[in-house]
Amino acid sequence: MSGTGFWTPVFDIEKRGDGSILMRQNDPLTDHRPTLADALDHWAETAPDRPFLARRAPGGGDWRRISYGAARAAARAMGASLLTLGLGPDRPLLILSENSLEHALLGLACTCVGIPFAPVSPAYSLVSKDHRKLREIARTLRPGAVNADDPEAFAPALAALAARGRHVISNEDGPGRIGLETLRGGDPAGAEEARAGVGPETIVKYLFTSGSTGAPKAVINTHSMICANQAMVRDCYRFVAERPPVVLDWAPWNHTAGGNKVFYLVMTNGGTFYIDDGRPVSGRFDETLRNLREIACTWYFNVPLGYDLLVEALEGEPALAEMFFRDLGMMFYAGAGMSQITWDRLRAVARRTAGREVLLATGLGATETAPFALACTEVQERAGNVGVPARGLTLKLVPQGGKLEARLKGPTITPGYKGDPAKTAEAFDEEGFYKLGDALRPADPEDFTKGFFFDGRMAENFKLTSGTWVPVGAVRAALVDAMGGLVRDAVIVGENAPELGALLILSEAGAAMAPEAREAALAERLAAAARAATGSASRVRRALVLTEPPSFERGEVTEKGSLNQRQMRGNNAEAIMTLYDGGPGVLTF
Repeated sequence: MSGTGFWTPVFDIEKRGDGSILMRQNDPLTDHRPTLADALDHWAETAPDRPFLARRAPGGGDWRRISYGAARAAARAMGASLLTLGLGPDRPLLILSENSLEHALLGLACTCVGIPFAPVSPAYSLVSKDHRKLREIARTLRPGAVNADDPEAFAPALAALAARGRHVISNEDGPGRIGLETLRGGDPAGAEEARAGVGPETIVKYLFTSGSTGAPKAVINTHSMICANQAMVRDCYRFVAERPPVVLDWAPWNHTAGGNKVFYLVMTNGGTFYIDDGRPVSGRFDETLRNLREIACTWYFNVPLGYDLLVEALEGEPALAEMFFRDLGMMFYAGAGMSQITWDRLRAVARRTAGREVLLATGLGATETAPFALACTEVQERAGNVGVPARGLTLKLVPQGGKLEARLKGPTITPGYKGDPAKTAEAFDEEGFYKLGDALRPADPEDFTKGFFFDGRMAENFKLTSGTWVPVGAVRAALVDAMGGLVRDAVIVGENAPELGALLILSEAGAAMAPEAREAALAERLAAAARAATGSASRVRRALVLTEPPSFERGEVTEKGSLNQRQMRGNNAEAIMTLYDGGPGVLTF
């Protein structure tokens, strides 16, 4: 897969007698700096005045910028202060706050002196009522300090975490808490000895999986993992090394996509990271559009829902489209499947505005893979190709239940989960390959170098009463596409039933329609989709619109907006019963 500014990989593919397949690039991973602290030092010394981090002032004012030189100076001073508070390898920093300049500097401070930090979802503090997951996280980490930028908003969470010897760090000094300006007063010389001890296997951070079916797992992230991962990124997206990247991004840093791939893509290549306070939801996306009118990105990330909103604005505002595509090297999406309608519209507006094809692509990875693992850089006519394995990784495809289960081995794979040797052992196979839990389908069964399509989570798939396996991911994506924008997402059901059904989550356009007109439109599209399906494992025969939105608290939806299919099925047993009993609102075909 190749294109201007991208890789041209050559592969070795081994087919084993047991049906498994190994795929790796022939060329070894390129040399790279051993630690993230080395990367920060490099740019602070070679481009000290270049803007590194930026965020609008409170209230939506002008951009506040921090240069590489200033970021390193603050990180050293703050790191020294954290050490004097007793933080260290066994007493990490727990960060409850959302993305901010202060959050970034605290993370850098920890990175430079060998203190692990753990950014966790603000929703665990601000949305959750019982703070169960937050308390589980604290029990796993035993943090020496907790950061909450707004102590009033986070007061219930801080109360749930109350423990002797645990410092509270906020933006300003106050009763029982330490302000960032106080931390900035630390003696940088106090950080030098600790900095010298930071090496490739030093733990940078713990990133927590969602834990929708149990306590969240603390995924260990080391310097060597992340630095090797960024070497893979540079090899794939070669244009980011040729010109310092400019990125505007909202993705939460408690998630591996935002906190690892995007943040360190900018830092390790000497670019500028603009923190976007907009979100891909109605009422908050206007802030993203305001920022995009000012910032010409070279690399852009969003979730499919964000692109649904963005393409509307790009089509209706030529000046915005001109700015958006002016310097853009590529558009990347993850977190869920993109509808073909949005895919086609984005490509069309890019060609119309830029006079060229702007790569629109996705990939595949996990928190345990740091996360970059598979990537697609060849222009595609249809959405969904997750690409091929990065340099330095070996992809193992194992036949399981009629599918190919994906497993990975290489320098970017986590050594395991903190405090959970049993889960760590379960995550790897007998050859040391990490089990992604995802199934892949080759774009061309005769040529794996053409990439792969996501073929569902192994744990989400189920059987009909006929014994036929249902590829939930593929069925869901096809059904949402067939709904023509009326549906935002769908839960595929039918485990141990004779036929498939779907619980539909309406889009804003679908919700705005009059009920009678909406029911008729849905029935027409669902019937057409059923006629086009090729068998019982892909043909949805009945559907019901959900009246309650998916809940983060119940583990049904992630911050990126993607659904946990299995959790949604478990939590909507009554609706599924209605669906198959033929109750009110059920559409059948």
